[in-house]
Amino acid sequence: MPSEKNIAIFCASADGNRPLYLELAHEMGRALAQRGYGTVYGGAQVGMMGAVAAGALSAGGRVIGVIPHVLEKVEITHRGITELHIVPNMHERKALIAAKSDAFIALPGGIGTFEEIFEALTWAQLRIHEKPCLFLNAGGYYDKLLDFMDYIAAEGMFRGKNMDLLKVATTVEEALAIVEAGWAAHQPTEASRTAGLSLT
Repeated sequence: MPSEKNIAIFCASADGNRPLYLELAHEMGRALAQRGYGTVYGGAQVGMMGAVAAGALSAGGRVIGVIPHVLEKVEITHRGITELHIVPNMHERKALIAAKSDAFIALPGGIGTFEEIFEALTWAQLRIHEKPCLFLNAGGYYDKLLDFMDYIAAEGMFRGKNMDLLKVATTVEEALAIVEAGWAAHQPTEASRTAGLSLT
């Protein structure tokens, strides 16, 4: 019986300069489907985002896309997914993705990806939710960012148990094992699971 859990995948709408990125995105989508998890993502048909959806669909998975009107043409909306939500703005996109997801994984991406995963991490820090937040640091993509996180921790700006909220994996299998361990450690309440996490 398929799991009712969904995992949000944040990643680029670009292909990137290395084959690794599209391959990783496709592998992630496929692995989610094979484990019975739903994929929640930004609703695009292009770049890594499209590869995540393609990977999940290729393995019979359910894919939930959320895209704002302003990006329908820019990111090319994927019309072949299980469930598509077209929302008015980016705030509603993030809130709906958060409400539909039980964990957040950042694959390689640009500033939009950074913004999404750091907002989810901020909500975890504020105890708005207890959903796992994870960087998939394939090919060393996030090495410098993680070094900077160590720096701000050393400077006293991100400390204590908050550092434990930032999980890092280097492979898809490791990432999903970390997420599952996080679920086992924290049984989220229904209120936490469905929280619309916009802070505005």
